[in-house]
Amino acid sequence: MRASNHLIGALNFLTFLLSIPILGGGIWLSSRASTTDCLRFLQWPLIVIGISIMVVSLAGFAGACYRNTFLMRLYLVVMFVVIAVLIGFIIFAYVVTDKGSGRALLNRAYLDYYLQDYSGWLEERVASNAYWPKISACVRDSKVCGRMGRSINSVPETPQMFYLRTLSPIQSGCCKPPTECGYIYQNETVWNIGSGAMAANPDCARWSNDQEMLCYGCDSCKAGVLASLKKSWRKVSVINIIVMIILVIVYIIAYTAFRNNRKMDNDEPYGEARMTKAQPSRINI
Repeated sequence: MRASNHLIGALNFLTFLLSIPILGGGIWLSSRASTTDCLRFLQWPLIVIGISIMVVSLAGFAGACYRNTFLMRLYLVVMFVVIAVLIGFIIFAYVVTDKGSGRALLNRAYLDYYLQDYSGWLEERVASNAYWPKISACVRDSKVCGRMGRSINSVPETPQMFYLRTLSPIQSGCCKPPTECGYIYQNETVWNIGSGAMAANPDCARWSNDQEMLCYGCDSCKAGVLASLKKSWRKVSVINIIVMIILVIVYIIAYTAFRNNRKMDNDEPYGEARMTKAQPSRINI
C-alpha cells in the first residue's frame, strides 16, 4: 500500500535535486545582469522556475514520505496548476510562432528573411521600439557576426564559397545586406555598393560596413531574430511536452499516494494496531 508513496517521494527528491542547478543558474545570471541586456531576459524565469520546482518537490516529498494529508493536498493543487500553465504555454508557443519562414534564393544556400512574412503577438513585441533596442544590443554583444569569418589555408573564402554556406537566421538577417539590394561581397561582413540600382527595400539604405552597425537596424534582422525564436520555441515546446507527460504521470502517482494516505487514516486510526482492529474487543460486563 505504501509503494506509491515511496515512488512519489523518490521522484520528488530527484526533481528537487534538478531544481538546484536551475536556481543557481538564475542567481548567477542575476549577478551578471548589468553586463548585457541579453541576461535580463533570462534571470527571473529561471529563478521562478527553480524555486517553484523546489517548493513543490519538497511538499510532495514530505507529504508522501510522512503521509501528511495537508501537504499532499497542497502538492496536488500546485502540481495541477503547473501542468495547466505548461499546457497553456505549449499552445501559446505554437500559436505565436505559426507564421513566417525564410525565402529561398537563386544560387544561394542560405535564406533571406523579411519582416512582412511574420505577424502576430511575437512580431509586434520584437519589432516594437520598446524591445528592439535591447534585442539588437543583445545580438551585437553576442559577437555572432564577428565569428562568421572563415579561411582555407590562411586564404579568405571566396564569394562563391560564402554563397554556398548555410547561415543561421540571425547571421543572414543581421550580418549581411538583403540579397536583392545588389551589394558586392568583399568579406562576410563587408559589402560594397554595386553598379546597378538598389531595390526598393528600405534595408538597402540601412546597411553599413561599420562593424558596430551592420544591419542591426534592418527589418531583415528583426525577421532573423523572429525566425531564430520560432526555431528555439519549437524545440522548447517539444521538451515541454515531454516534461508535461512526466508531470502528468507523477501527478497520477501522487494522487494515488494521497488516496492511500486517506485510506490508511480511515482504516487504521492512530494509536491502534491493525491486528487489534481486526479482532473486535470483548464487552466486559
